Amino acid sequence: MHPRNRNIGRYDIPALVRRLPDLGAFVQPSKSGEDTIDFSQPEAVKLLNRALVLSDYGLDHWDFPEAHLCPPVPGRADYLHHMADLLSGATDGKVPEGKAVRVLDVGVGATAIYPIVGIVEYGWSFVGCDISEESLASSASILASNPKLQGQLECRHQPHVERKFAGIVAPSERFAFTMCNPPFHASAQEAMSGTMRKTRNLKGRKTRRPMLNFGGVSDELICEGGEVQFIRDLMKESLDHAAQVMWFSTLVSKQSHMKGFYAALNAVGPKEVKTMPMGTGNKSTRILAWTFLSKEERAAWFEEEPQSVS
Repeated sequence: MHPRNRNIGRYDIPALVRRLPDLGAFVQPSKSGEDTIDFSQPEAVKLLNRALVLSDYGLDHWDFPEAHLCPPVPGRADYLHHMADLLSGATDGKVPEGKAVRVLDVGVGATAIYPIVGIVEYGWSFVGCDISEESLASSASILASNPKLQGQLECRHQPHVERKFAGIVAPSERFAFTMCNPPFHASAQEAMSGTMRKTRNLKGRKTRRPMLNFGGVSDELICEGGEVQFIRDLMKESLDHAAQVMWFSTLVSKQSHMKGFYAALNAVGPKEVKTMPMGTGNKSTRILAWTFLSKEERAAWFEEEPQSVS
């Protein structure tokens, strides 16, 4: 876990229960006698992550419809911290902070978790886009309920499923980086298979009813061609906005996909490619980032006046 992650140590379960008493119903002793929760129960996982957001990030309200994917907050925070380190390469090792650092979250979802972390930790401003108007409405509700987020997150609807940046990125605007947690699966069957593997890995615990990835509507988990096609499309379209973004990035769930992604990037010709491993618990993943700007252009990025969007 990244050294700046607020959850690098053990969870302070008593403190989290004080912040969100409903979590207490799922607390149980571990084999060592310490408090833990039953991670095989989706409701417990959601309540834990709600408690983390409310406690660690100081929000007044954070909730979302039951059908939507519950993000593991520590892992989501790691993505932002690694990208902060990447940006610091253009600013003599100091992480740039403040609203002038603009971030595009492709697939902001119903929870707005990436903007929440980025706003609280670094004061960045975000544009969050999504194909689901229901998800955007949920994120807008979270925004309206938390004054500390207002003025730093704008939600935009992407009506075209096959597009990632077109229609979202205006010709006059720039982003320090884009980020994305793409749908992993190509079909419902593939998604359910992944859920069953996850359930079996929870120390042999049996659940009353396996749930699709512990929540998640279809467009959060499934797209035509799965992760591979989504990220290839992302790479191809990034070339159209090469001068408007310092770093494009995405999560990649499977190491076996990386060879193909490196080949796809080679075809669009970025100046530099970075791979940053991440992992929390038993899960390993990675961030793949690429830029079309030279080191000199990146060094000058934050010296230029930000351009307004008409």
